[in-house]
Amino acid sequence: MEKLVILKLGSGSFEQGFPVTLQIGEEAARPMLEITGDLPPGLEVVQDYQQWQTIYYSMDLRGRPIGVRKPTRKVATVAECQKAADQLRVRFNQWLQAESFRPIREKWLEKLQPDHRIRVIIQTKDYQVQKLPWHVWDLVERYSQAEIALAAPTYEQIPAIRHNSTTVRILAILGNSQNIDTQADRMALEQLTNARVNFLVEPRSEDLSDRLWEQPWDILFFAGHSYSDPTGETGLMSINPNESLTISQLKYALSKAVGRGLKLAIFNSCNGLGLAREFASLQIPQLIVMREPVPDRVAQTFLKYFLEAFSRGESLYLAVREARERLQGLETQFPCASWLPVIFQNPAEIPSSWNGLLENTHDALTNTINPSPPKLQPQARLKAPALLTSLTFASLISIGISALVLGVRHLGFLQSWELQAFDHLRQYQPDEPPDSRILIVTVTEADVQAQPQEQRRGSLSDLALAKLLDKLEAYQPRVIGLDIYRDYPVQDKGQDKELLQKLAKWMHHDRFIAVCQVSNPITKERGIAPPEEVSSNRLGFSDLALDPDNVVRRHLLALDPPPDSSCPATYALSTQLAIHYLAKQGIELKFTDDGKWKLGKTVFKPLEAHTGGYQDIDAWGHQILLNYRSHRSITEIAPQITLGEVLAGKLNAEAVKDRIVLIGTTAASFKDFSLTPYKTDQGEAQSISGVILQAQAISQIISAALDGRPLLWVLPYWGEGIWILLWAIVGSLLGLLRQPKFCGLTAIVTIITIYISCLGLLIGFGCWIPFIPPVLALLGSGGSTFIVIKLLVRNKKND
Repeated sequence: MEKLVILKLGSGSFEQGFPVTLQIGEEAARPMLEITGDLPPGLEVVQDYQQWQTIYYSMDLRGRPIGVRKPTRKVATVAECQKAADQLRVRFNQWLQAESFRPIREKWLEKLQPDHRIRVIIQTKDYQVQKLPWHVWDLVERYSQAEIALAAPTYEQIPAIRHNSTTVRILAILGNSQNIDTQADRMALEQLTNARVNFLVEPRSEDLSDRLWEQPWDILFFAGHSYSDPTGETGLMSINPNESLTISQLKYALSKAVGRGLKLAIFNSCNGLGLAREFASLQIPQLIVMREPVPDRVAQTFLKYFLEAFSRGESLYLAVREARERLQGLETQFPCASWLPVIFQNPAEIPSSWNGLLENTHDALTNTINPSPPKLQPQARLKAPALLTSLTFASLISIGISALVLGVRHLGFLQSWELQAFDHLRQYQPDEPPDSRILIVTVTEADVQAQPQEQRRGSLSDLALAKLLDKLEAYQPRVIGLDIYRDYPVQDKGQDKELLQKLAKWMHHDRFIAVCQVSNPITKERGIAPPEEVSSNRLGFSDLALDPDNVVRRHLLALDPPPDSSCPATYALSTQLAIHYLAKQGIELKFTDDGKWKLGKTVFKPLEAHTGGYQDIDAWGHQILLNYRSHRSITEIAPQITLGEVLAGKLNAEAVKDRIVLIGTTAASFKDFSLTPYKTDQGEAQSISGVILQAQAISQIISAALDGRPLLWVLPYWGEGIWILLWAIVGSLLGLLRQPKFCGLTAIVTIITIYISCLGLLIGFGCWIPFIPPVLALLGSGGSTFIVIKLLVRNKKND
């Protein structure tokens, strides 16, 4: 079984530590789980690495390390280098066994078996992290079919053009060979079978560029001298004694090569990480480079072993591991030789095998050697279906129309219509009683104006909030949520100092949840910070998942905030309040084996890019469909009381005790309103205040967990395909009747049947099943069958 493991190290440093995310999944599939952890500060790791590197650089390494700084002390011995390497290995593994990193380690051991073939990608922008010997991690060493690769944090897939060829096409650059033997590299390449190797020996830059432009290549190979900038942002390769080039100086030629199908670049030269990091920005699928200066013999031996393994059918990763481990036989002369080779991977690409490269080139050639039969002329095509039964012919049309509808739908052309149809069906949702587990305290326009202007910042002053919480606290709510931004501390001054100090103390309470807004990397907005008095585990974000028409149909449960966000909350305000409420009843948030949320018996399946009527949406974070609760109006989600009424002593203790109390503004002047799928009497989208929207989201979670109220769900992609094909077949059968009036009437009845089915499934079971696509498939297949059969009949009469 092939597994893909991605270890993402976020923004951090060895002084502060790194946030880490682990993803595990099947090869060529979405991750089946994701878990986060942290690596602590690790300055000792850097110090041990630098000590090892200093000793390694000071050794008498013959061959390719030209340009390496000369030792300022005596030449180090193999034993000294090996001792420093052992110390670095121990320190590195101690760092990876930190308590904050333990959840990732345990999940790795739980999900990955020793017989799995595993690609491990370390995704980070930190150059020092990339230079560490990740292959000596004890977790990697215990898996014999696992290999490490590095990756940049940003990447994309570049569609490549296939070209006719019967062999693997390799462009081999034998660069500046001063004091090194590149002929050994040439011999290893020449011994390959099913390969056409084009050698450029110490070429001029224009010759190299022309060769990259003139024809497509599968593999680019370089042997010679190279060097990486100390920052790791760029590198130099010496192509002849007088010229050294950076990747950017060949940017257009290399981009063209990648677009034409270049799959792999091998830099069998020194200090290649700078070259790899720069080349990766051109989205090449894979590179193989040497981390540090490489002795000539080590480079030659690695290439020989790698090509042998790769060309006999081993995967790229296992071929690199085999060749790397076989270098251990040289380590009595060249210590740490097996540390040098490393893969640099574009995570959007699946590594090609040697056979895969041949298959790609053979595909186009096969089409040339065995061309498709010439298409029949229209007259001949009309006669062919006469050999088929009408029913079979109708089925073929149904399949074709269904495929067409599914393709148009997948491209997003039907999304707007499908969302409108979904909104229409939602209008018929039966009324439900208000959720009495929630009490909404609204700050109205009158409440805002009643507060002294000099005391108020925003819609609620410190004093008003203090008085409100003082009233609520006496009646023992289970949890209180403040849906009003407070990016400033409590000002405990003046004659009400004692009450305001009590407010600051209350905001430290475990039952108090505050709101903030996560930064938006697209608009460059840093978000809105939370109150200083509230810890990060009692924060909830207010961010929404809006559709293109700005309607809220989705419920954003959680997200990963950007590292520079003013708001560190990972859960929505509604999620935080619901989880705190359910915890008192013994219901904890759990996760299924495939990473879905589970509260009680209810599983919250996250939306994907293609879900129901949504096509290629940004399914960031953990989103589900929002199943609004309506009692005559969606604004009547729960009991409500105004701030003024609470302060006037009109609050009923039973309405507060053991409830979720949600505080927010409904004042029009603060413009905290969102559009919903529901319509007003004038036919316009109904908007509700932010606090009502939060109450809807809270009610959805706790009602699903406690009452079994259905969440909205959709059929799997194949299920929707069968649903659409079913009605396409019905349409084709109607088209066989060849009676326009009867067909039209029957089609109307059938569309009504589809409508009633969609409405019944949505209201009764919470299933959003397509309406627009089956109607289009019904009409398209019915019309096509009717027209084609009519033409066939006419053609037969003419014969």
